[in-house]
Parts: sequence; structure tokens; C-alpha cells
Amino acid sequence: MKNRISLAEAQAALQQSGKEFKLLLEHGTLAVELYHPHEIDKQMPHEQDEVYVIATGESKFFLEGEITQVKAGDFLFVPAGAEHRFLDFTPDFSTWVLFYGPKGGEQSEVKNLTNQ
Repeated sequence: MKNRISLAEAQAALQQSGKEFKLLLEHGTLAVELYHPHEIDKQMPHEQDEVYVIATGESKFFLEGEITQVKAGDFLFVPAGAEHRFLDFTPDFSTWVLFYGPKGGEQSEVKNLTNQ
């Protein structure tokens, strides 16, 4: 069982695919991709909750009317059905994408515990 995927492996698989995203791992409801948008992020809201971990580069991130600056190493949570996209990203921008949980998303409150 391969439970480790390096960024270099993911980038090579993505490049070989010729697409903007590459599915790299599935387990139960979890799906892991690497995403490298080209010029414009054309995403539509997703049926599952999702997490982004910015792998390379920088971008602005639009989520439900709010825009924030993000860079490599940042973590983003997007609830199922939320309008979101990356804007003004650098040419080297890429992000890990993790989809999980039931369609419609988890029905519990999001708790940010960094300030406790």
C-alpha cells in the first residue's frame, strides 16, 4: 500500500495527464488530487467538503464573497456547495485538494481552534 505521495511524484503525474488536476489517491470518501489551474480557475461548487493545502506559489482565494491572500503552506477549508476559486495566481501555483465526507458535507459546526 502506497500511503505517501511526494510533491514531485504528484507534479510528474499531473504533468503527464495534461490536465489541470490529477486524482492521486482514494480511500472511502477521501479523494486526493493535485490541482494546477491554467490562467483561470473554472471551479464550480463541489458536493463534498474539501481542504486545500497550498503546495507551491501564491494566489488570492475567493470564498463566498471574501478574498484572502494565500501562499505555499497555507490550509483552506471549503464547505460543500460553497462558491470558491483561486484568482491572480502565480504561474507556479499548485495545491493539494482533499475531498471527503458525504454529499452535502458534514453537518457540524466548523471550529477554528488556533486562538484557544
